[in-house]
Amino acid sequence: MNPKHVLSSLACALLLSACATDGDNVRSDKSVVPTLERALVDADSAIAAGHSDRAQSILKTAATSYPADKTPWLHLAQLKFDRASYGEAIMHALEALQRDPSDKLGNSIVAVSGLRLSTKALADLSQQNNLNGPLRSEAQDLAKLLRSSLGEDVLVPSAASQRRAAAPAKKSAGPAVAPAKSANQSNSSDPFGALK
Repeated sequence: MNPKHVLSSLACALLLSACATDGDNVRSDKSVVPTLERALVDADSAIAAGHSDRAQSILKTAATSYPADKTPWLHLAQLKFDRASYGEAIMHALEALQRDPSDKLGNSIVAVSGLRLSTKALADLSQQNNLNGPLRSEAQDLAKLLRSSLGEDVLVPSAASQRRAAAPAKKSAGPAVAPAKSANQSNSSDPFGALK
C-alpha cells in the first residue's frame, strides 16, 4: 500500500471517530434554561444581596428565553424605576406593554417615570428662565390635563400652603390672606409654580 493512502485513510478515520457519539453521555454539559419562576427568584435574591447588575443580567436572559412573557420586562422596569433610571424604566415597561397593553404596573411605571423626567426638565428650564413661548403653553395644557385627571386644583402645593395645612388652626379675627404673586413669579423649588 502507498504510504500516502494510509495517512489519508488514517486521517479520515480520526475525523470520523471525533464525530462519533456514545449516546446520552456525550453532551451532559447542555445549558439548561431555568424556568421563569426560578429566574425571578434568582433575580430577587440578587437584588436582596445588593447585586443589581446580576439581577439585571438574569432578567435579560429570562426575557430572551421567554420572549412572549411580560414578567421579566416588568421586573426590569421596576428595578430601573427603583434606581431612578426613569428612561430605562420606561423602555422596559414599554416592552412589557407590547406583550400586554392593559398591564397596570407597566402603564404606571411609564406614567410616573415620564412625569418625574418632565418635572426635572421643567425645573431645570424654570431655573434657567427658559420656559416661554410654545413650550410654556404646552406645559400649561399638560398641567391642566393632569389637574383634571387627578381631580386636584393644584398639582404641587407651595411650601407655604403645606405648612399652613400642617399647622394647627389658630383663632383669628379674620381669614388669613396669602400675599398675591405676580404672573411671572414662581417658586424656584416648584417647577409647576408658574402653571397654577
